[in-house]
Amino acid sequence: MKKKTALIHGGISRDVATGAVSVPIYQVSTYEQDGVGKHRGYEYSRTGNPTRFALEELMKELEQGVRGFAFASGMAALHTVLSLFKTGDHVIVGDDVYGGTYRLITKVMEKLGLKTDFIPMDDLACVESLITPNTKAILIETPSNPLLKVTDIEAVSNLAKSHGLLTIVDNTFATPYWQQPLMLGADIVVHSGTKYLGGHSDVVAGIVVTNDEALAEDIAFYHNSIGGILGPNDSWLVQRGIKTLGIRMEEHEVNAKTIAEFLLAHERVAKVYYPGLKTHPNHELAKRQGSGFGGMLSFELQAGLDPEKFVENLKWFTLAESLGSVESLVGIPSKMTHASVPREQRLASGIQDELIRLSLGLEDLDDLLEDLEQALEKLI
Repeated sequence: MKKKTALIHGGISRDVATGAVSVPIYQVSTYEQDGVGKHRGYEYSRTGNPTRFALEELMKELEQGVRGFAFASGMAALHTVLSLFKTGDHVIVGDDVYGGTYRLITKVMEKLGLKTDFIPMDDLACVESLITPNTKAILIETPSNPLLKVTDIEAVSNLAKSHGLLTIVDNTFATPYWQQPLMLGADIVVHSGTKYLGGHSDVVAGIVVTNDEALAEDIAFYHNSIGGILGPNDSWLVQRGIKTLGIRMEEHEVNAKTIAEFLLAHERVAKVYYPGLKTHPNHELAKRQGSGFGGMLSFELQAGLDPEKFVENLKWFTLAESLGSVESLVGIPSKMTHASVPREQRLASGIQDELIRLSLGLEDLDDLLEDLEQALEKLI
């Protein structure tokens, strides 16, 4: 089954009982049992819900794993995964991860005794030098948020396996349509389902998929015990969004590629971060481990130009803290998505104050180009 077909017909895509071509929304908290301890697959909706299970089965198939889990948010998903570790365990993390990930790790998990190091993932020798007897996992985003760094998933996974570590990959930017980390050796994939999977700025969700049965059992325990599960209405919305993921991702990329080239040639732009550009240091790696480059890009204005004035002059780009939806979004990471990261840490990771992040939507490309042009021209 090809990818676009799998998006529509994968997992549980219809209701067997009625023939409905859309999985029903089972808005229910509990289920009648036929006897004490004798249920029909469902007993309580925190533990399992048919609508949520349909989404989980779909994501399991799309990511080529053995089991999927749907959460109330991407942070709930990552929190549950990190709950696999105990006090004193050590996790190595990419240095320019999403600000919410940084906040969760440094303000919540480290407080509970998890040890972490945030480092660039393009230097495997450096990564290996930080591995200790207490190291349990390597956590990466690729492409990363917001610098679009591309990490070699297979190389990191091989390194991790040689030391008995887990590889956890945040696949939010690429989605399973462009990239399948489990097929490259990763153990766990995490998504913010709020973004491209939902795709319409109308749902908050998180997804975890693993290809290991033992890990699946552990994640299922914490999924149920912590309880940050996705409700049936939101599960239905994410599954509906996934049906159009393929055509959306292709169109997002068409807009992103053209706009990246436009910005690269503009005199008021100092630097452009987009894996689809041949100038990107990991362009060939991105081509090798994925089938597309995505709809996200970041760029820096020339020194002295005001990023706040730029975003305020935009007409079709919505100033908002999210990505991956049908409308184009713009943000200043240092003041928005990554404001929780200390400035010295941001700068050390390459996140400059002048950095602007774009999520290219599905508007007409000419309108987006004209909007960027007029906003750049107003900078003096």
